[in-house]
Amino acid sequence: MFETVAVPLWLLILIVLFAAVTFASHFLFPSVRWFLRRRAERVIARLNERLTRPIEPFKLARRYDMIQRLIYDPEVSQAILEYAEQEGVREDVAFEKARTYAREIVPSFSAFAYFGFGIRAARWLATTLYTVQTGPKNGEVLANLPEDATVIFVMNHRSNMDYVLVTYLAGEEAALSYAVGEWARVWPLSRLIKSMGAYFIRRRSRGLLYRKVLARYIDLSTRGGVTQAIFPEGGLSLDGRLAAPKMGLLSYAVDTYRDDGPEIVFVPVAINYDRVLEDRILVQAGQNGTRRFQARISVILWFILRKLWLRVRGRFMRFGTAAVVYGDPVPISRYAADLRVERLATDLMHAIQDVMPVLAVPLLSRLLVTADGPLDAQALQDAFHGLMTTHPQFAGNPPPTPDASKAHLEAALQHLLQRRVISQTSDQWVVNPDDLPLLRYYAASIEHDFAVAEKNNAENAAPAGS
Repeated sequence: MFETVAVPLWLLILIVLFAAVTFASHFLFPSVRWFLRRRAERVIARLNERLTRPIEPFKLARRYDMIQRLIYDPEVSQAILEYAEQEGVREDVAFEKARTYAREIVPSFSAFAYFGFGIRAARWLATTLYTVQTGPKNGEVLANLPEDATVIFVMNHRSNMDYVLVTYLAGEEAALSYAVGEWARVWPLSRLIKSMGAYFIRRRSRGLLYRKVLARYIDLSTRGGVTQAIFPEGGLSLDGRLAAPKMGLLSYAVDTYRDDGPEIVFVPVAINYDRVLEDRILVQAGQNGTRRFQARISVILWFILRKLWLRVRGRFMRFGTAAVVYGDPVPISRYAADLRVERLATDLMHAIQDVMPVLAVPLLSRLLVTADGPLDAQALQDAFHGLMTTHPQFAGNPPPTPDASKAHLEAALQHLLQRRVISQTSDQWVVNPDDLPLLRYYAASIEHDFAVAEKNNAENAAPAGS
């Protein structure tokens, strides 16, 4: 029993390795996980003290547990059986298909990644590129949201900077869960995005099994009180206007509502820019009639390096203003008597349109594309001041002074001049014909305001009884 046993060195190494792995898995790893878990719980408790809407327990559940809960959901199980029958495959094959979808969809939220890195990176990027402007009632809107309601931010989609802006601005209020498309499924970007609490969706998927897994995840997260952010247009605007809403994600959220369940509150969010980073790519895609964006990585890298070089030399100029305005919250219980997702979606898009920020570059673009020809400096300044003083977003108490209008105009002219969209000859401002579609793109973001004003003016000017 106590005799010496000789074994080869390679076998001794294997024995020691197996023993180390067994010790670690049974004793060390559980202890380390327990220690890290307790520490994370204390950090999250401190975070929840300063957040208006604390991080929900659902969001903190282990990703593995959430995947298991999703694929063993009764409705998903029924969808698996139907898929196996329709496709003529074994049930275990259909089950693995559902598991693949669940792994693809379910995020792995990390409070450290979101608040330690994500919010700071979003703040730095947003304030470096833009002068960030918020609506006068943004704070009031968030403060008055019911504490026990599930909040869903519904936003127009102008740029991929939308994610950055809203993450930064809502960072002190809640941890948002985004629905992101296939563009973000690139390693290592996908790992970072999932750790920020985002979930991937296949916008072109028509499979019933996939849609059931996605619907059940949204149902569980909505019932769990997760604060979400969705883009009902389903993609970036190619012409600057609000696109017709797609019903997919909204319908899943609506389906979770019960009269005796928690309230769901939709917050309309309108976003607009003096400069959209992808504007030329989007305009070109719109002219081609396709959503295939011809953006080469070499061009993007060159753009970033050029801007960094300008900043090092102290010659970098921000891209103007980026504005985020919250509209009045829309509780789903308001539609309880007639809960139709089409009606809700239409009302939400109108609410976004009603609070769309009117910025200097879109306003100047409107003037330039509607002008009969080149405008001299004084005529342009008078027309610009006239628009500012009559538009509801500017015509406050007191209305903007001529000097304030002039400052906005000069900033907008400088941005367009730097990009060679316009040029100045003698005392006149001339539009580069090749960039006229770009000006129309920016003007389109606020054209609805002028369409309403022109309609009202026409009605007021019509003779009585006509």
